[in-house]
Amino acid sequence: MLIAALLCVLEGRGVAEGQYLAVFVDGRILAVTGARVTTSSRFHLDLPGGGSLEVPLSRIDRVIGDDVERKPELIPPAVCRTDYVEQALGPGVPFAREIGEAAKAAKLHPLLVLAVVRAESDFRPWAVSRVGACGLMQLMPSVWMEQGLTDPYQPGANLRAGCRHLRALLDRFKDVPMALAAYNAGIATVEKSGGIPPYRETREFVRRVLGDFCPMLGSKSKGGAD
Repeated sequence: MLIAALLCVLEGRGVAEGQYLAVFVDGRILAVTGARVTTSSRFHLDLPGGGSLEVPLSRIDRVIGDDVERKPELIPPAVCRTDYVEQALGPGVPFAREIGEAAKAAKLHPLLVLAVVRAESDFRPWAVSRVGACGLMQLMPSVWMEQGLTDPYQPGANLRAGCRHLRALLDRFKDVPMALAAYNAGIATVEKSGGIPPYRETREFVRRVLGDFCPMLGSKSKGGAD
């Protein structure tokens, strides 16, 4: 099943071309012009000025675009609590049961998980990013391989692994926006930035999740759905 899952990543032909940052799990950050998963199940990284590097899938935390917001919009501290509560997700929400179960197991608010899934994959369980992040919560190989997943495209397994990963980031950073930034851009990027990094992709992700989660939580609470 692990081989089959890797083949799914390869079939997605995750490729990045442009200016990117490869964020390693050991904290290093490397500027690259391209990144892809190879048929030998490794990350192939194209280096500026020529040359390339291949590394095991498990060594890369994230590959993100290095496009920087010239005038970064302020991202205020989140006022919404992330602790688990019994919360109806509304009619017609895909994978509502699986989201609720995974959120409960990781002690996360279901609406936070819902917002992350919507931002990451728009509920498409076979979604593959340009650099091999896969499934509902767009898990990088370093995440799902570390957790021993054999099929990262299986909705329940993907959600459970993604929720455990997000829970660990929240416990580490003690701050919702920073944890979401690390989910998108990698732990090292956030730690070296001393906060939410300036990269457009990451900041847009954080704003989207918080804008979806917090207003939604407020409207649900007012309606007495908790």
